[in-house]
Amino acid sequence: MTTTSTLSQWKSALPFWVSYLLIPLIWATALAGGWWVALVPLSTWWAFAVLDRLTGLNLENADPKTPDSVLPRYILLTKLWVPVQLLTLYGLIWYATRSDLSVLEKIGLFFGMGVISGTIGINYSHELMHQRDRLERWLGDILLAMVLYSHFRSEHLLVHHRYVGTPRDPVTARYNEGFHRFYPRVLKQSLLSAFQAERDKLGRNDRPWTDPANPFWRYWALQAGMLLLALLIGGWSGLALFLIQAGTAIWQLELVNYVEHYGLTRKYLGEGKYEHVRPRHSWNASQKASNWLLINLQRHSDHHYKPNRRFPLLQHHSQDAAPQLPHGYPVMTIAAMIPPLWRRIMNPRVRAWRKQYYPEITDWQPYNKSENPQPHA
Repeated sequence: MTTTSTLSQWKSALPFWVSYLLIPLIWATALAGGWWVALVPLSTWWAFAVLDRLTGLNLENADPKTPDSVLPRYILLTKLWVPVQLLTLYGLIWYATRSDLSVLEKIGLFFGMGVISGTIGINYSHELMHQRDRLERWLGDILLAMVLYSHFRSEHLLVHHRYVGTPRDPVTARYNEGFHRFYPRVLKQSLLSAFQAERDKLGRNDRPWTDPANPFWRYWALQAGMLLLALLIGGWSGLALFLIQAGTAIWQLELVNYVEHYGLTRKYLGEGKYEHVRPRHSWNASQKASNWLLINLQRHSDHHYKPNRRFPLLQHHSQDAAPQLPHGYPVMTIAAMIPPLWRRIMNPRVRAWRKQYYPEITDWQPYNKSENPQPHA
């Protein structure tokens, strides 16, 4: 058990600040040009895959009842990232549209920026949106607007957490569903389900979807502001570079979503009811280095069990309670892009998970094809 006094020290919080090293790195690659622009994706994927091998697993848990007063260094980490990413993104648009970089170099540079705003920015927005503090939720909205994916907040909070592992949740990747099929499906269904969830929420109070309380008005306004700023700073070229970064970030997010729940389903109990969410319904990974970069996102089993728990307090769950990924997200997301390799790694693990937790279920076809009845609202 990590003690409260240890958790409050800088030496415990500092490794999670490793993401900030990506800011000088991307500026250095922008100034150097050439193949150097590939350094950001290489550093987030390959370097952290190697670091995971060197640092191993972190199986220690902090006291989950630790108050926020002990965690200011962790809370500041996610808050401060918002202006840092904003200045970096638009600063790079200003620089790239006035530099001698070739078209390919600019595309590579903003692919790298998208890796940052997806791997770090969307991940930090996820942490912020789960908090009670209104400022933190607003900061999360700003990060999502920078990648044109603001509806993720509504989809995640109102749909994903409530219906994960059921046919109602678009983000739960089905058994044997390759990422090339999951990605276009989730792009469409997530937007529609998010809008429907907000519309239904307003409808329960006899208010139309056009009501000013619908957060989609805020989403659209923030996104329009981000697009306009890119256009004003860099012209049409700046707008195109912004879109490259946003598209890359969304792809990064959905790769992670694909990994987190692949093949894991909640047991159908009949009459539109499903078992409660438990740690077993998310893949857990406690690789130390990549959890520094991803602020413990890979302890996803505990996040779904206690969604409002701040990231330094997320718990590791053993194999008895939650299924374990063989590697951290840097390796698993690369594997997800190669469907035969992914199936070879993960399908046997899904089958073992089914045998371990649900030996009484003999027909998995309705779960594989999302043919079970929709859960009651």
